[in-house]
Amino acid sequence: MTPLIIAICIVLLILGLLGCFVPIIPGPPLSFIALLVLTAFTDYKSSDEFLWQWAAIVVGVTVVDFWLQIYGVKKFGGTKKAINGTMIGLFLGIIAPIPLGFIVGPFVGAFVGAYIDEKDDLIKVLKIASGALVGFIGGLVLKLIVCFYLIREFYLTIQSYFESLFSFVLK
Repeated sequence: MTPLIIAICIVLLILGLLGCFVPIIPGPPLSFIALLVLTAFTDYKSSDEFLWQWAAIVVGVTVVDFWLQIYGVKKFGGTKKAINGTMIGLFLGIIAPIPLGFIVGPFVGAFVGAYIDEKDDLIKVLKIASGALVGFIGGLVLKLIVCFYLIREFYLTIQSYFESLFSFVLK
């Protein structure tokens, strides 16, 4: 049963990494769930204190990730229309069958929203739209840091299992 649980956890960790890039997949929560599953269903345990601390961190990172794109647009001078354009662009970018739509969508949405307000200043419109891109990249980096740390913890937790499994090769 343990190999099956570990395999499920590895799939969750891979989906977690994928979720860092694709906004519709909750990356850090899936990586955290992998550690919860490992702790709940095997003899390989993480401490309760560690799990509670990382639950709070994962919730915080998830909230901050959603907020960063909007904050980026606002910080770069965007108005309500640019912020709404970012959110509409994110939604359309996720469902659109174009490569990297989740990056292009918010940028184009912020661009259109900012253009409605600032028709005369194309440089400012591009600056506002780039705020959506900066916010996306900030959220991506934050999510990747969390996911890679959780993968590291997963590996350290099951390291003895792999060492015993492959002991004949390691000698």
